Amino acid sequence: MQTILLFGAGKSATVLIDYLMAEASLNDWHIIVADASRDLILQKTLGAACSEAVALDIHDTSARNLLVQRADIVISLMPPALHYLVAQDCLAFGKNLLTASYVDDQLRALQSDIEAKGLLFLCEMGLDPGIDHMSAMQLIDGIKAQGGTITAFKSHCGGLVAPESDDNPWHYKISWNPRNVVMAGKAGAEYKEDGFLVELDYDKLFAGGHACFINEELGSLGYYPNRDSLSYIPLYGLQAATTFVRTTLRYSDFLLGWQQIVALDLTDETPDFDSDGKSLQDFFADRFAKKVFKLESATELVQAQLLYLGAADNALHINKGLCSAADVLQFALEQKLVLRPTDRDMIVMKHEIEYELNSQAHAIDSVLVVKGSDSLRTAMAKTVGLPLGIAAKLILNGTIREKGVLIPIAPAIYNAVLPELAQQGIVFAETHRVLG
Repeated sequence: MQTILLFGAGKSATVLIDYLMAEASLNDWHIIVADASRDLILQKTLGAACSEAVALDIHDTSARNLLVQRADIVISLMPPALHYLVAQDCLAFGKNLLTASYVDDQLRALQSDIEAKGLLFLCEMGLDPGIDHMSAMQLIDGIKAQGGTITAFKSHCGGLVAPESDDNPWHYKISWNPRNVVMAGKAGAEYKEDGFLVELDYDKLFAGGHACFINEELGSLGYYPNRDSLSYIPLYGLQAATTFVRTTLRYSDFLLGWQQIVALDLTDETPDFDSDGKSLQDFFADRFAKKVFKLESATELVQAQLLYLGAADNALHINKGLCSAADVLQFALEQKLVLRPTDRDMIVMKHEIEYELNSQAHAIDSVLVVKGSDSLRTAMAKTVGLPLGIAAKLILNGTIREKGVLIPIAPAIYNAVLPELAQQGIVFAETHRVLG
């Protein structure tokens, strides 16, 4: 019997746990799920015989070590800053590791030791990053195999609320870690456009007015560039492309509102607001005064958005002690932009590729739209969790044999995982055009 150890049972883990439970009897697996809340685990595993629920403080080194030693493979859905704790254990005890998070400098520093032990630490194996890498590289490698040269690459992805559940002026509801929503974009962005390197600071990031057409149902969505697109140019082998950018999709109204959020310093992380006994209205009034901002001077849209977040809510009290503006904004998002039980979220991804083949210009648009079933089995949980679960299975059964600290850009990985994702309904619609 093989044992899979999963750290984390939060929002993104639901469909992954479903998948592991369904595959357990077919593959003779034992599934250990560790989280701070044992009750949360049991809500998702339902106490299945193949599963084991473990209440764990992730900082408890001894308890963590004992669990890792029992595993044949480890999946971490911990916050990114905590992956290194798990990675150290996996290296010490010779276990392969999967995460959905970006490779960081701490993991890169372990590269030679991981290779020496013949281990695979497969990172960026979720949605974005993850499915974006695999689907893009399949297109890129296919074009190159024909002798084509890629001249422009744009990759867009966003977690959104489905149109049928869209009922607020932000056109957004929380389907993943709300802290990540608050912090998104703070590092600014670097990318390449028409042969020029572009750098955008945080205060300009959401004001670009960028949009791309998705399909007839959804029309166009807005987007803002992700932090560092440039580092992916050599990884994707697209040094000859004059445009290369990776972005996050949002409804255009969201970008207008978030630009005002940034201008009001509502994502500032300095703990300077005593929230005890204070309402959301008190908080917003305090911030408006500091920026000499009058709500009535804002556009009708921004007024509606700030009011929706609680600018006039004197009933809901924060009561979280000394807080930063970012802490209170997160609290407001969690209260006001929550998915109701029957709400559906939506994942949208689009790759736009232009290339030259036989002296002719071509373009490919590749679009993925996935909708959640409800507020628990969300599209976000599906698209983050399934790549991890499928990869775990393919590593355990020997299909994926790569070693080192990797992201899923190699054919041996994406050619194995993408067909199984398609069986789960994660399928791209492609449109091919001849240009000029």
